[in-house]
Amino acid sequence: MKDSIDVNVLATGLQFPEGPVALEDGSVLVAEIRSGLIKRVWPNGTVSTHADCKGGPNGLAIGPDGDLYVCNNGGNHYPPDHFAATGPAIDYSGGYIQRVNMRSGEVTTVYSHCGSHKLSSPNDLVFDSEGALYFTDFGKKHPRHRDHGGIYYARADGSEIKEIAYPMAAPNGIGLSPDGSKLYVAETETARVWVFDIERPGKLHKHTGHGAHGGRILCALPGYQRLDSLAIDSAGNVCVGTLVSGMITVISPRGEILRQVKFPDSYVTNICFGGSDMKTAFVTLSESGQLVAAAWDSPGLRLNFNA
Repeated sequence: MKDSIDVNVLATGLQFPEGPVALEDGSVLVAEIRSGLIKRVWPNGTVSTHADCKGGPNGLAIGPDGDLYVCNNGGNHYPPDHFAATGPAIDYSGGYIQRVNMRSGEVTTVYSHCGSHKLSSPNDLVFDSEGALYFTDFGKKHPRHRDHGGIYYARADGSEIKEIAYPMAAPNGIGLSPDGSKLYVAETETARVWVFDIERPGKLHKHTGHGAHGGRILCALPGYQRLDSLAIDSAGNVCVGTLVSGMITVISPRGEILRQVKFPDSYVTNICFGGSDMKTAFVTLSESGQLVAAAWDSPGLRLNFNA
């Protein structure tokens, strides 16, 4: 079922916004992939710069120490006549996970490698109740090839990182079920949402007969649609940004497409929930460079450490 929705435009002129994080004071943090900045959008409409991450900051999440953690793709090249990237930046040398001090805006790199190999293009992340992060590596797009993607698990203090699912075809959004037993990952180019059963923190059950990475297909969207980042609602439904068609697609834990909500943009890249009742959806529209808010019919899942 396709629905339209009324939106309140909170900010315009953003340079490929992604990774919204709703804060307790009513402001929303947004990554600008194209500029390398983290912006803060205040309830009165003021937009300020919180941090300069350089490269290409994408997924954001508040960690157990109260600081902001960032998936940074290392930077892209953007042609002057198009909003989307065509390949890596000239100075690209790999991607990384960063920590941004919430008070000072100071940026430090937590991870640039997993073992002997460099991270390629970290995209999105979610913290578990243990205070560690699951994150996707999208795999960098190059003019004539692309890197494989995967899923990683890492300690927030920089002490441990490991690859837990590989390879994947452009893994993007990532989220945990309300009880923390399942990990959901959206693949951009296949328009599939995968589900991984978590045996213990950082350990995924490997299913056979599905993907080589061990996940199970939860849902595959029909036609030419592409998937971006996602959020989970309090009922455990997966709410995923859907490119080309310009939707938020809502998928049940059983894999049913419950509805698709139309937004005024073809690049609906991400959604998060906030407000006192968690029924305000904050959505990034990256073709037009906007952050919008909309009343949602069900509350979102409150994230670990994001009070």
